[in-house]
Amino acid sequence: MKQILTQITNGEVLTREQTRQFIHGVVDGQYNDVQVSALLTGLIMRGIKVNELLGLRDGLIETGNPVDFSPYRVMDIVGTGGDHKNTFNISTCACLVVAGAGYKVAKHGNYAATSTSGASNVMEQHGVRFTSDAGQLRRNLEECNFAYLHAPLFACGMKAVAPVRKMLQIPTCFNLLGPLVNPCRPAYQLLGVANLNQMRLYSSVYEKLGVGYGIVNSIDGYDEISLTGDFKVKTTTMEKIFRPEDLGLPAARPEELFGGTTVEEAAGIFDSVLENRSTESRKNVVLANAAFAIKVIERDKDIAECLSIARESLEGGRALACLKKYVELNN
Repeated sequence: MKQILTQITNGEVLTREQTRQFIHGVVDGQYNDVQVSALLTGLIMRGIKVNELLGLRDGLIETGNPVDFSPYRVMDIVGTGGDHKNTFNISTCACLVVAGAGYKVAKHGNYAATSTSGASNVMEQHGVRFTSDAGQLRRNLEECNFAYLHAPLFACGMKAVAPVRKMLQIPTCFNLLGPLVNPCRPAYQLLGVANLNQMRLYSSVYEKLGVGYGIVNSIDGYDEISLTGDFKVKTTTMEKIFRPEDLGLPAARPEELFGGTTVEEAAGIFDSVLENRSTESRKNVVLANAAFAIKVIERDKDIAECLSIARESLEGGRALACLKKYVELNN
């Protein structure tokens, strides 16, 4: 640790192996809170680099509980969070729309940090009991194309650094790791980021991991496609700024995407979307995010066709059927 801290204070970049070993050391109790906080603070002040983030990600996955979904080539849709927009559960709705369209989806999520309702909140509100049982998780994928991975059941390393993160009371590099530590290592991922600097960082990470990815950012600061204005999309084959009208969709107003003030209210909005009785703006923003997730999987399809597939899943009731079957299997 002394060598690592010396390198950090000298402004040097750590190797992927060094940050991987750091996580193993934290989990094994080799470092005290002062040492851990010193390293995290140093990385915050200097700005984390791609290989450092990859090493932390490697260590968290290796010290966690893995899930083997490799035969299914699953998709995950997730946002970095922290955009302070308090939108409804757009990415979780989009996951179920993609699942309803026939693709395997493994959503990795947690309780809310900066919004009213996180993915785990809305799932729990439906009576879902979280599990890390591999057999049950595979059954979910087989029977409803959807599995939910409640992050605290899988990431032991996150638990180990939680006390230090709480004491620091400022964002650390661990805030960037949530989207990267899905324990099933999905083949595809649609990631929403709150700014273009994060888009550049994550695209470099995904390129090194060999993941089929799409990264989206609404220019007005949403970590998802909000349709409140222009948005940028970067994939392995494309980097482009879109307008809502490019998808044939009207622009949305920020207040139309508000996620409510209670978990109960947020769950009601979530249900209204999947039951195809929500406002058009809520429905459209879910369809847009689902369409670009499908586009990540189906590279040869244009976005209009992907949007049509998503719409058929939602309006045809298949997304809702996925949710109902998932809840039935996990109550």
